[in-house]
Amino acid sequence: MSIFVSEPGRPVGTRLPEVFRGRRVGDVTELSESPPISPSHSEATDAEFQQAAHSGRHRALAEYGAASGEPRAQRPYLPVSNICSPAVYSLPAASTISDALTSMDEHGVHHLVVTSEDNIAGLVDLRWLLGWLHTNPGDGLSQSMIYVELPAFLTASPETDAHQLARLMLAHQLSAALVVDASGEPSGIVTSTDYLRLYASTSGHEGTV
Repeated sequence: MSIFVSEPGRPVGTRLPEVFRGRRVGDVTELSESPPISPSHSEATDAEFQQAAHSGRHRALAEYGAASGEPRAQRPYLPVSNICSPAVYSLPAASTISDALTSMDEHGVHHLVVTSEDNIAGLVDLRWLLGWLHTNPGDGLSQSMIYVELPAFLTASPETDAHQLARLMLAHQLSAALVVDASGEPSGIVTSTDYLRLYASTSGHEGTV
């Protein structure tokens, strides 16, 4: 699995891309405008890493970057698993907007996975929740998420190149991506904060040198 965009929709069933059912993968090699969204499926976006995902190429590139002494942010290949947070918190789709805000506050996070019968049905962040409440005043806090159209979200595999993922996050104006393992289970989340931390660390090393 590479990088995929799941379109906006209600959290009914799984909203993971159809690659888990053997769907053909599309191709994006440049940072460009996304094609029109189709309500019937999710679209893969960086097929150039799909073929290499389970090959020795990734390992060789990672070893090359480590041996070259280059900062991680500047290596030719940086797996997302190296920078993502393994802490993933989730709520069932039947939970309310208020439940989601409370869970974020309790865990000190800004992103939550929404599940439907143990399937990944969406990814929401604090900014989106507050924006939704602003446009749905009144009893918005008590609204169950199962009746809400959740935003689009990105999924990536642990082997996905972090630089490529950053480009897709910028292209789709998303602040996070869900890292999903080969069995379709969430294994981590990477956010814009992780990238800021990565490049801040790199700049710190350069300053020391």
